[in-house]
Amino acid sequence: MKYQPQLKVKYKEEVIPALMEQFQYKSVMEVPRLVKISVNQGVGGATQDKKLAENALKEMTIITGQKAVPTKAKKSVSNFKLREGMVVGARVTLRHDRMYEFMERLISVALPRVRDFRGINDKSFDGRGNYSMGITEQIIFPEIDIDKVSNITGMDITFVTTAKTDAEALALLKLMGMPFKNQRS
Repeated sequence: MKYQPQLKVKYKEEVIPALMEQFQYKSVMEVPRLVKISVNQGVGGATQDKKLAENALKEMTIITGQKAVPTKAKKSVSNFKLREGMVVGARVTLRHDRMYEFMERLISVALPRVRDFRGINDKSFDGRGNYSMGITEQIIFPEIDIDKVSNITGMDITFVTTAKTDAEALALLKLMGMPFKNQRS
């Protein structure tokens, strides 16, 4: 038996039937699914200190379990002392099993470690079924050793789905376990 992440099994066994019933899909292929998770981290101080960009790449690789790619500046901006081609951040695109494993760790381990956590905002959909969220501190991930962190930086996480509407994407992510805020009327 080949290893499968628990979240992938949950998607196949629980989420697909629930979505088929909720949205009245005629085929299993119509059911929205998670395509990829993009994790981005901008490092503003990288123009003065090259170590910051290197640390961001290392931390992003540790957090996601996949080698991070440096993000480079496209234009030179003299006011920011920025030259074309300078490293200004790190990014990782997760697909398949690594994507499900990262999402599972994010939901069950990292988000509960956020101070005063009451759920994530459900208003950050883009109109095409994709959801983006920001994390202010990378130290919420248990893989990061707090003693070795020189500066605390945030990151953006984007969940790309095949959903055609935001309602479908919200239902998909809720069923997969994303802790959205409870809406009070």
